[in-house]
Amino acid sequence: MNSLVQTHNSLLKNKKGTIRRELADQIDWSQRLIAIKGSRGVGKTTFLLDYIREHHANDKSCLYINLNNLFFTERGLVSFVDEFYKKGGKVLMLDQIHKYPEWSKDLKVCYEQYTGLQIIFTGSSILRVKTNEDLKDIINVYYLNGLSFREYLNHESGNNFPPYRLEEVLENHEVIVEDILKKVRPLAFFNDYLKFGYYPCYLEEKSFIDNLLKIINLMLEFDITYLNQIELKYLTKLKKLLYIITCNVPFQPNVSKLANDVETSRATIMNYLRYLKNARLIHLLNSSEEDDEKLKKPNKVYLHNTNLLYAISPENVDEANLRETFFYNQVGPNRKIASTDRGHFLVNNQYNFEISGSNNDVESKYRTEDYFVAADMIERGEGNTIPLWLFGFLY
Repeated sequence: MNSLVQTHNSLLKNKKGTIRRELADQIDWSQRLIAIKGSRGVGKTTFLLDYIREHHANDKSCLYINLNNLFFTERGLVSFVDEFYKKGGKVLMLDQIHKYPEWSKDLKVCYEQYTGLQIIFTGSSILRVKTNEDLKDIINVYYLNGLSFREYLNHESGNNFPPYRLEEVLENHEVIVEDILKKVRPLAFFNDYLKFGYYPCYLEEKSFIDNLLKIINLMLEFDITYLNQIELKYLTKLKKLLYIITCNVPFQPNVSKLANDVETSRATIMNYLRYLKNARLIHLLNSSEEDDEKLKKPNKVYLHNTNLLYAISPENVDEANLRETFFYNQVGPNRKIASTDRGHFLVNNQYNFEISGSNNDVESKYRTEDYFVAADMIERGEGNTIPLWLFGFLY
């Protein structure tokens, strides 16, 4: 216990430059069991520590622990929580819950036995939490995404722009843009964000690309293989599939060809695509009437964010790829994105979007109230033409 307290204190003292994540303002912190999910590298550990610094800085009843600590190879979580609670513990932050065996069963025991204790834990984006049989009736789940363009721009420019709802952007983008342009020129920061702004580790002094490649490999080697119980001997096939995808995105996948190239079955390819999607390495674009959970061939495959493209296959970086990937990544959280025959994306089964390099002429038959153009390299839009960068202000 003492060593864990010392680690907690050391981490709180050694604060590096961080970006405050506004998810902290959206969580109902009165809830007793809170899960914060997110892909590797988006800053879940930093998020917990920043919250402790802000609300429990000198509070000995609050403790952060990483369940990857060797301490928990011998000591069970329930036993530890019993001791912590009896010594006055009130708030327990558990990082990397997926590293602990039988995590959901032990959490349920702790929730039921220690009613005065709040438990907040982080887990991989792959981890099934909300549908977990042990926790589904007692858990409150939140998702931490990588940095939005708005969050990145706020940090780099020293501003404090708020997020906007999609409907606000569609209806009032001209007014919103003028307010932003009074303080900063967003396009001056946009290309850097596409290269390295999604993952907060860009703040570290080490090479960002090296860091990101390590994160990607850990996703493949642990998050996907371990949590999906894939034997390590198949890891090279998973890596090869991701590389093939990265070299070709965005594209309509030929599952038989992918199976032949990776030397595996069509069914395995479909499973691997789902695993890569759940790890937030890729996006699978389907038609609006299809259920995302059904194992069907996607209409198109994208990388999850533009930073991954620069890290894995920089030679496949082109403007159209970057534009579409950025839009999908920034608009996707909390919204349904589907394919459409009226542009690139259908959002929430309601709005059609064409992703354009500029305010190019669009056939007049498409210029209707549910059709919009997200145009790159323009500061201001007009009517149904909206600057692409502004879609980075949705969270």
